[in-house]
Amino acid sequence: MPSIFGPFLLLSGPQNRKTKMDIALSRGSQILAFNASSSVSAKSSRRSSLDITDTSWPAKGVGPSLSHLQTVVVQAEKRPTWLPGLEPPPYLDGTLAGDFGFDPLGLGEDPESLKWYVQAELVHSRFAMAGVAGILVTDLLRVTGISNLPVWYEAGATKFDFASTRTLLIVQLILMGFVETKRYMDFKNPGSQAKEGTFFGLETALEGLEPGYPGGPLLNPLGIAKDITNAHDWKLKEIKNGRLAMVAMLGFFVQACVTHAGPIDNLVEHLSDPWHKTIIQTLAGSGS
Repeated sequence: MPSIFGPFLLLSGPQNRKTKMDIALSRGSQILAFNASSSVSAKSSRRSSLDITDTSWPAKGVGPSLSHLQTVVVQAEKRPTWLPGLEPPPYLDGTLAGDFGFDPLGLGEDPESLKWYVQAELVHSRFAMAGVAGILVTDLLRVTGISNLPVWYEAGATKFDFASTRTLLIVQLILMGFVETKRYMDFKNPGSQAKEGTFFGLETALEGLEPGYPGGPLLNPLGIAKDITNAHDWKLKEIKNGRLAMVAMLGFFVQACVTHAGPIDNLVEHLSDPWHKTIIQTLAGSGS
């Protein structure tokens, strides 16, 4: 029984009262199992443990009580969901980065499909982050007059002197098709695209970590999260920023359709009269 009461002995001393609650959480299963035992064995166990630790057992009002720590353990088992109080589906157990139990259509019920949806969301998030950054930077350069750039939704119609639109489209299809094919092959057979001779001798420069995270000095020059299997916090930050970027891109699309202007133009107009030039007035005016 001393192993069950180990967390409380550590927390009882004045020097160790600031010990992190993860000590109690790590023993949570033992505490719950102890409380589920029979009343006779529980009473005898508590009596024997109290006899042994009579001098160090916290007095009344000193240190956390058993009921308080039980509450902490139970609350720690609950994880945040996209809608508070909603029970997440069983196949979303919180192990995925950014998993808040959101799957109203049940698309992730099949484990293999769920793996592919995770990779698809990751790629779309990265494209959205790059797109938002590109749109804001070029729009800022255009509005300030630093560069004579077209507004972002008209950039695709720009003619270039060094190549025709058809040539650029074909080159883009070839390059992106090659990369996407390699990504799909690595998804189907993880690690296969990191073998020698699979990428023009540049395999070591990419240093594939796991599907979706190629890494290496080319795609991870700062060396962030080299141990990708234990980089849950970095994965969570990336997917959160990626989802925010996807929502921002949707906002840019709606802005372009309604106002026929770029995001910086709309921001400047809003700041010129914040109380009368808002999204509500803009949408109301577009419908009239």
